[in-house]
Amino acid sequence: MALKSHLRACSRPFPRQIGRMRRRNKSLPAAFVSKRLSVLIISRKPEMKALTCMAVLAALVTGSAFAQTPPQTSTRKVDGTDNVYIFRYGGHQSMFVVTPKGVIATDPISYLRPAKPYIDAIKAVTDQPIKYVVYSHHHYDHIAGGQPFKDLGATFIAHRRTKERLLELKKQNALLADVVMPDQVVDDKKSITLGGTTLELNYVGRNHSDNSLVMRLPKEKIVFVVDFAPIESVQFRNIPDNVSPLEYIASLKKLASLDWERMIPGHPNAGGRLGTKKDVEDDIAYMEDLSAEVKKAADAGKCIDTAMKEVKLPKYEKWANYETALPANVERFCYWWGRGY
Repeated sequence: MALKSHLRACSRPFPRQIGRMRRRNKSLPAAFVSKRLSVLIISRKPEMKALTCMAVLAALVTGSAFAQTPPQTSTRKVDGTDNVYIFRYGGHQSMFVVTPKGVIATDPISYLRPAKPYIDAIKAVTDQPIKYVVYSHHHYDHIAGGQPFKDLGATFIAHRRTKERLLELKKQNALLADVVMPDQVVDDKKSITLGGTTLELNYVGRNHSDNSLVMRLPKEKIVFVVDFAPIESVQFRNIPDNVSPLEYIASLKKLASLDWERMIPGHPNAGGRLGTKKDVEDDIAYMEDLSAEVKKAADAGKCIDTAMKEVKLPKYEKWANYETALPANVERFCYWWGRGY
């Protein structure tokens, strides 16, 4: 408010100067603003006051532009850890772990875009080689783009059904060229130990896919979980690639039962913060509440279209994608309770 008042006070004595600046869409160089602003503010000379106003406006415009256009990629170390990093690429995230013997990376997240920014982000942190790439599940938006990692000598690991799915896609000539076939597979559980760090791979059942892995760092009590446990968000569209919504709920309960404290999500929801056990418990509550309400609608013969319009869950209306995705979430449960599949 004080800044707004200052700008109003500045503009009154100099409407022509401010008007010209607006019409020409000009601003002072950022370097000039940062170095000279404090000097200008204390000056009482009219011409200096005019420059002060323009400098403040320029700073506001510059700050607004940065706020509206976040960088395409970013890397940050997880607080309280020595070697765990989050790489964000647009609206997708991956985890990588740096050890004295090499790097364990997860999902390439390079669908229809180059993998180089991810590799460059790792190289900016360490000169250790990328030893492993672990797939969270087989969906292209997370695992496409792995070939450059393979060219660097990385070993690829995924759930057994991930490899089966990719082999079938390859057979149908539908596998993307830069998707790497896993070298090693996991059934229920497997551990990778590299340079004193252990990464545990857990299969908790069918959810967003039939091959999703929960990656757990036991020492750090951190898990990397992709797509099936969103933070403060309803589920994705009509919960695709899923056999049973009830199995989905069961998998969330298995995730909650594991020993961990913080969750790195595959998408930066809720302002990019890490998830907690409470977030997973909230996901379970949402799915169970949704299931109960849709069953009522199904029993009343309202599935599918009427239920999609009428079923509401006000408790979750502030969650991301509530307005756009709740009807599709209802649709999935309508198929289960109304059609048996």
